[in-house]
Amino acid sequence: MAVPEKDRQPGSEVADPEREVGELVGRLTTSGELEPAERRRLLGRLAHTLSAGAKRARASGAGRGRWLADVFLNIAPRIPIRDLHTLAEHHHGLTGEELADDLVRTAQKATMAVGAIGGALAAAEFAAPPLLLSAPAQLVAETIVVAAVEVKLLAELHEVYGVRVEGSGAQRAAAFTAAWARQRGIDPLAPTSVSLALGAATKTALRNRLMRTLGRHLTTFGPFLTGAVAGGALNRMATKKLGEAVRNDLRGKHPLVRGPRGPSVESDSRGELDR
Repeated sequence: MAVPEKDRQPGSEVADPEREVGELVGRLTTSGELEPAERRRLLGRLAHTLSAGAKRARASGAGRGRWLADVFLNIAPRIPIRDLHTLAEHHHGLTGEELADDLVRTAQKATMAVGAIGGALAAAEFAAPPLLLSAPAQLVAETIVVAAVEVKLLAELHEVYGVRVEGSGAQRAAAFTAAWARQRGIDPLAPTSVSLALGAATKTALRNRLMRTLGRHLTTFGPFLTGAVAGGALNRMATKKLGEAVRNDLRGKHPLVRGPRGPSVESDSRGELDR
């Protein structure tokens, strides 16, 4: 069970680095606007924690791509996913295509904000070469958060379109992560869609997708504010493209759900995938 949001203290020291990464990513992807200063603080803390993990991975001989995939698979069940009723409440009663439109817009704003922060940091460090040593950790943190926001979007679009993915919390998390790696929606009628989500081919696809996302963020290095502009714009376009692809896949697979169903999820659980 995930730690209730009211009890989370992402800025404090946590004995288990993997747990801290999961809590920080959960906070950065929870619905609601974060103040820019708070988002920068959380991203900085995430970068610091990931940096320690990356050093251990290098010492063990693990490649960055494999380590990134392992980190993301570990935190995927902590991504807060809302059910349809909660989505409608949080989006002013919208349903159907209007709700899907709003989800995509919200996700675009979130990934754009993360990209702008990472790009701005990269731009500052471009002007101060000694600080470049810390840039990769910040960009890895940005990559993890953007991926988490997009997995959240993908999973919640399945709620909107009434496409239910069965299985345990961990199985559903793996299935949504695998779908994000392919940039596609899940076909609930395909018997292997969940059972093979953690197969070797899926892990390879996830590793490649994360490395492509990281590579996109590396292009935000530039002088002055060009990095911030590029980082935000590239993330926004990529999230929009994902939303369009997933929605096209989900349309027609199941009748679009026109209204909320079931009770609201309590605020301290938020429908996390590890429930």
